[in-house]
Order: sequence, then C-alpha cells, then structure tokens
Amino acid sequence: MLESILCLCTLAGVIDLAVDWMTDLKEGVCLSAFWYSHEQCCWTSNETTFEDRDKCPLWQKWSELLVNQSEGASAYILNYLMYILWALLFAFLAVSLVRVFAPYACGSGIPEIKTILSGFIIRGYLGKWTLLIKTVTLVLVVSSGLSLGKEGPLVHVACCCGNFFSSLFSKYSKNEGKRREVLSAAAAAGVSVAFGAPIGGVLFSLEEVSYYFPLKTLWRSFFAALVAAFTLRSINPFGNSRLVLFYVEYHTPWYMAELFPFILLGVFGGLWGTLFIRCNIAWCRRRKTTRLGKYPVLEVIVVTAITAIIAYPNPYTRQSTSELISELFNDCGALESSQLCDYINDPNMTRPVDDIPDRPAGVGVYTAMWQLALALIFKIVVTIFTFGMKIPSGLFIPSMAVGAIAGRMVGIGVEQLAYHHHDWIIFRNWCRPGADCVTPGLYAMVGAAACLGGVTRMTVSLVVIMFELTGGLEYIVPLMAAAVTSKWVADAFGKEGIYEAHIHLNGYPFLDVKDEFTHRTLATDVMRPRRGEPPLSVLTQDSMTVEDVETLIKETDYNGFPVVVSRDSERLIGFAQRRELILAIKNARQRQEGIVSNSIMYFTEEPPELPANSPHPLKLRRILNLSPFTVTDHTPMETVVDIFRKLGLRQCLVTRSGRLLGIITKKDVLRHMAQMANQDPESIMFN
Repeated sequence: MLESILCLCTLAGVIDLAVDWMTDLKEGVCLSAFWYSHEQCCWTSNETTFEDRDKCPLWQKWSELLVNQSEGASAYILNYLMYILWALLFAFLAVSLVRVFAPYACGSGIPEIKTILSGFIIRGYLGKWTLLIKTVTLVLVVSSGLSLGKEGPLVHVACCCGNFFSSLFSKYSKNEGKRREVLSAAAAAGVSVAFGAPIGGVLFSLEEVSYYFPLKTLWRSFFAALVAAFTLRSINPFGNSRLVLFYVEYHTPWYMAELFPFILLGVFGGLWGTLFIRCNIAWCRRRKTTRLGKYPVLEVIVVTAITAIIAYPNPYTRQSTSELISELFNDCGALESSQLCDYINDPNMTRPVDDIPDRPAGVGVYTAMWQLALALIFKIVVTIFTFGMKIPSGLFIPSMAVGAIAGRMVGIGVEQLAYHHHDWIIFRNWCRPGADCVTPGLYAMVGAAACLGGVTRMTVSLVVIMFELTGGLEYIVPLMAAAVTSKWVADAFGKEGIYEAHIHLNGYPFLDVKDEFTHRTLATDVMRPRRGEPPLSVLTQDSMTVEDVETLIKETDYNGFPVVVSRDSERLIGFAQRRELILAIKNARQRQEGIVSNSIMYFTEEPPELPANSPHPLKLRRILNLSPFTVTDHTPMETVVDIFRKLGLRQCLVTRSGRLLGIITKKDVLRHMAQMANQDPESIMFN
C-alpha cells in the first residue's frame, strides 16, 4: 500500500506543478527559465517590488516577446489570440491521447470507481495505460482553462495506483474483497492529496465511494490518507508551506443573524445542483443518442474555443479556477491589491492592520461585482456542457467556484448593508459603527460548500473537507447549515447526486445502498430460469467434453456456469468462471499432450481410470469455486438485496436441499426493484 501512496503523491505533486506552469504559459513565458511559472519567475527576480509583485522584467507576455509591445490594442489582440491557441492546443492533445490510447481515461472516474467497488468489473479501467494517459491529459485539460477540476480524476488516478501495486501481490490480486479494500483506501488517499484533507478523504471514501466499509478498511484508509498528506506536505506543491489548498485566516467571528444568508446560500446550492444534474444528464444523453457522440474531438475543440473566447476579457474567468476560489475566499487585509478589496479608507483610521473595520465599497468593488455576476453566469452554463466530454474532468472545483462567486457577492451585499444601515434591528446588537462585522470571504466559503453539496449530495465529508481545505475550524456551524440545506433542497427535486445519475446514464449495474427495499417477495420470484424459459446452462462434473464446453461458451455470454453432479440430480458442486474456463482450456491445449476436443473434463478430485485408447482427461477442479454463495428459494428478497449490497456479489445461486434451482444476478435484482417501484423492468439498460 505504501508504494501506491508514494506513487500517487509523486504524480499529484507533478500535476500541480505542471498545471501552474502550463496555465501561465498561455499568457507569457519566463526568460530566465521557460519552465518557471509566473510566480516562480518573479520569486527569482531581484527587481520585483512588493507593490508590483505580479510584474517583473524576467516575465514577458507574448506581445512583449513577439512584437515588443506591452500596451495597446495590438498587444491585447495578440495576447488574446495566443491564449486561445494555447488552450486549443492543450485540449486537442488531451482528447487525442484519450481517444487513441486510453478511452477509459475520460470523465471524473468516481461513478466507475463506485461501480467497481460494488462488485462490477470494468476491465482495463484501472490499468497502467489509463493511469499514464489520465495523468498527462489531466495536466493538459486543466491548463487549457476549461471549466473542470483535477480533484475528482485524482481519485481515479489513486485507484489506478492502488490496483497496479495490489496486482503485484497474490494476497490482493487473487482476493477480490481485499483488492476492494485497497481501492477504498486509495480513494481516501486521492482526496487527501487533491485537497490536503486527510480526514475528509477518509469520510469521502466512507460516504460517497465505498460500497462496504468495515472497521479494518477505515483504519487502512486513515493510514493511507495520513501517509499521503505527510508526503504531499514534504513535496509542498502549493508553495505556501501548508498542506491545505485554500488557507484562510479570518479575524471576525460569525454571528447568529448571519445564519439566514448562509441558509439562503444553501438553498441556492441545492437549486444549482438540481439544475446542473438535470441539464448535464440531458446533454450527455443527447451526446450518447445522436451524431454528436461520434465527434468527441470536435466537441472538445468547440467547447474549448468558446470557453477561451468568452473567458479572456473577464479577469475572473481568465485566471485558473483554483486561483479564483482562493481570491474569493481571502479576507481583505491592508496589503491586498485585489479589486475585491478596493474600499474607501478613512484617512484618520489608526486601527491595527488585522482589525480593519467595514468600509464603503469603492469603484473597484462595484466593477468586480458585475464582473463576478458575468463570471457566475458563464461558469453555470459552460460547466454543464464541459462535464462528461471525452477528457478527464472533475466537478469539485467548478462547483465550488460557482458557490464561491455567489457567496462573495452575497457577502459584499450584507457587508455594505450592515455598514450603511447599522441602526437596523438585525445589525444593532452585533455591528457597531467602525467595527469589522461581516467577512465576505466566509460567505464565499459557505457558498462553495453549498454548491458542491447540492451537486454531489455529500454532507459530513463535505463539511470536514471544507474546514480542512481552508483551515476554518471555527466556521463549522455555517458550513453544516449550508450543506444540510443544499441537500434538503436538492433532494426535494430528486434523490440522485451527479455520480449516481451518471451511473444510471451509463447503464452500470449498481445497487445504491441508500435505497431501501421493503417488499415481501421471495428469491423464487426473481431467479432464472422462469416458467417457460429454457433450462439453466450448467456444467456436469464428469460427462462433458472440451468441445461441449467450448460450444457452450461460444453460444452464451454468461459470466460463469454452475457445476452439478449430473443433469438428472442437479446437485450443486460449485461455480466456474467463464474467463478461467477459457484460459484453462487454452493453456491445456498448448501445454498438455493428448488434450483434444473429445477429452472429458473432470471437476472431481480424481478422474476414474479410462481405457487405454481414450483421450487424456482435462482436470479443472483447481479453477472451481467450491463455496459459491447460495440462498434457498424461500429467502426473502429483502435479505437477498442486502447480501448483494454488502458483499458486492455479481450472482447468487438458488438451491433447495442442495439441488440447483436457478440463479439471481445483480441485473435481475435491479430489474425486480424497478418492477416493484412500478417502473418498466425492461427499460433498465445495462452496458
């Protein structure tokens, strides 16, 4: 496990550093070392002053480098074109690499990880090529400026690392249950390195990703997240000597009267989550069912071009989304140069630097407000069309950005209301004239939590991730209020979060642990074969030839076959997986002499003595699962559903007194649940 965590932390550190450099590359280049980002370039310059800390002679914009002009219309247009060209190049490279080398590297990865942890196998989804291509393309797509994040895909990258290293040890590679425990711990480590939130990572794996989370998995996830956080702190990719991504330090507590705007932000987050899920699923369904899905490269290029063209003129959409959130979270100190901190200062103010009172908004704040309003509309619309394209795309950061923008605007509004109307009854008891009453950055933080909760339906893990992410331990109650409100509002319009919605859209057989099954049906009502259907395809322990089994495999697409004593007795012996049967027959034909099409296959311990002229028998007892999970035909379906959920089963055999009656698969269970919910069971489609 340690090897996979170190691999993940190294990749996460490389991704963070590469994204910073390539994002700045769209605007200019460092003359002293082209691999330096803007911030690193100015760090090394001796001519940089504090007032102009974002400007230094070593960093040149493309207009300065190509035509030796830094101001004017021609310089602006050239920088605009270079920004668009770099964005298109990054996006084209990303979608091309995904399409050619690793189709599974697209998307967030969390819906598929949830499905895999529930017991469904998606071969190649956690493979080495997927790991490599997703790491490279994640840097490209985030740097292109598209409205997506890297945090969700980092969970997929973490699980790829965990799967790769667990395959090297037979203890994990041959035990599906233990491999899932490693993947649960890897998911926790993925969130830990994505946000610098180790406890939040463990709770995220428990609440959102894992299907079954016993106590030993909790401990392993905690240890994995701890090591990941420690290693990330050693690498220090954020360059702030802190583990967290958006460290904030507020100097004002929150007041009870502020709970009302916090709850309003929760309502906004729930409505935004509902709007996003419905619109995004509708667009993704259109992509799957129309010709649009046949041109993934063109779609990515068009969306990237539109995003870059609209984003560049607005400084809040031009910068990276992580930088935007960081700026929105920040409190306005005396040394802040952001437009959001352009307040009218009292020349007679003699207060300490950290205790600046509320002030009237200046021209810069009003300019920032309408720019943020435009950025909010832009982010809401473009994120709907971006998430789900054939590139790696996370949803955490874009959702947080929408909430942070809305929260900052509400925070500035409350701040100005308190300043100009401090004699109102709602402000009179806690906001005196000249006091620092309202912190707009706190509203941005609460709004970010509300919108992320509305989209994902997370609650406990969301609150913990947010206070770990920002260091704002004092503000747990506002975060809890917003997270719970956003979940209630979103649940009023539909119980599915974005990940569950994409699971159903893609047709994965997934049993949601949150759904209750209270109907009084029995296993015999669901098992196959039913009356009028052909008998169950089975293998006998000592009477079928290699040719018979190969024909059965060719004519069916079942995942495996029950093995019985004989077709007459139907007494169950075990279960043979299709994949293992194919490999065993192939290896026997290549390596064992005398194995031909009419060789008898034996699943018994010792085959009987055969006549001298008969072909060699093929002994396959070693691939037989002698203890397949079985239930009786009178087992309540409520119990069967619970077994499928907690054990991650793909199929379950139905017996009576040891005699095989039928089989229940996870797809049968899902169809039965749909039927009990008065839905058409045949409308449930599976990939």
